Amino acid sequence: MNVKERYESAKEIYAAIGVDTDKAVETLENIAISMHCWQGDDVTGFDQKGPLTGGIQTTGNYPGKARTPEELMADIDKVFSLVPGKHKLNLHASYAIFEDGEFADRDKIEPKHFKKWVDFAKEKGIGLDFNPTFFSHSKVVDGLTLSSPIDEVRNFWIEHGKACIRISQYFAEELGIPCAMNIWIPDGYKDIPADRLGPRARFKDSLDQILSIPYDKSKVLVCLESKVFGIGLESYTVGSSEFTVNYAANNGIISLMDNGHYHPTEMVSDKISSMLLFNEKIALHVTRPVRWDSDHVVLFDDETREIAKEIVRNDAIDRVLLALDFFDASINRISAWTVGMRNMQKALLYALVSPNKRFKELQDTNQFTELMAMQEEMKTYPFGDVWDYFCEKNNVPVKGDWFREVMKYEEEVLSKRA
Repeated sequence: MNVKERYESAKEIYAAIGVDTDKAVETLENIAISMHCWQGDDVTGFDQKGPLTGGIQTTGNYPGKARTPEELMADIDKVFSLVPGKHKLNLHASYAIFEDGEFADRDKIEPKHFKKWVDFAKEKGIGLDFNPTFFSHSKVVDGLTLSSPIDEVRNFWIEHGKACIRISQYFAEELGIPCAMNIWIPDGYKDIPADRLGPRARFKDSLDQILSIPYDKSKVLVCLESKVFGIGLESYTVGSSEFTVNYAANNGIISLMDNGHYHPTEMVSDKISSMLLFNEKIALHVTRPVRWDSDHVVLFDDETREIAKEIVRNDAIDRVLLALDFFDASINRISAWTVGMRNMQKALLYALVSPNKRFKELQDTNQFTELMAMQEEMKTYPFGDVWDYFCEKNNVPVKGDWFREVMKYEEEVLSKRA
């Protein structure tokens, strides 16, 4: 049987339990995932040559890392050729592209420094998302940025945030697609602080100043991301979950949850429904924490599937801004991207071909025996045949054929990078 024949067989099997696989495939084709640019060059960026700071680390030294904007764009383009559907690209401000002899510090960056990214996005027919870069810079003083007690430091980063809003609106207006601009700061302390309130009050004031500039809220979707701790910031993080959720709710911006930014026993999948009850939109950075916020490649694992289920069964596809966030320098970076993107899509498809309405009825009528039995049976339904059809329909490699493309790209392109 070929891919289409296997799909037709699977379609009948799913139809018997009330699932329309054609509709599921069509729905998935219209879900855009924002792919993070920083997997391709180990979060280095193009505006500085110093080490990573702010509790961020990459480990490994796999050959073929992108060294220039042109190489990074080529790698991103390769990944998009292996992933079904149309998606978005998520940029950090540190990926500004300067002409020879030109430089602007982060408080002075302008839309023109991202024109090449806009040109790339137009050529590929994709949207852009954006992130101010509050790390890996000399103005991160004593581990603090927007919460710094030093006025010069804090004002520098406030101006950076304002500049990023202007750049985000430029992206949205040029591409005709709203831009999610996510604010995350690494600020915190290694040991128990003497003052928890002061840094958070300064952070609040900094955010107020950033958001005070005029911008089109239908075009720039400002998000605020929390974190529980970081390397060297183990005892206190200024932008805690309680801070970010409350600030977002009181200031008309969007809460962003990264599933690596909580205590190990906290699951973002469990938080989604509560957030949806009180917010028009929420944002996610999907990653894979291993013991801590280690940003491993997204797998088709339990938590990824649960996150996808919560998005789908709560009819929240249009309410969740979905992005990935991981960086692994120990393996082929093109493969890492492709695995993560395809796995997020697999998780969404798995949720779309589940009889969610029936499952809810069983729960509401206390029929937990049948619910468990059905949920377990679904694990061996021919989901893979639906996924293969989705890939073939979107003209990307089926099954493991994509990996041969990656190895060919490594041989022809990556291996030639010194």
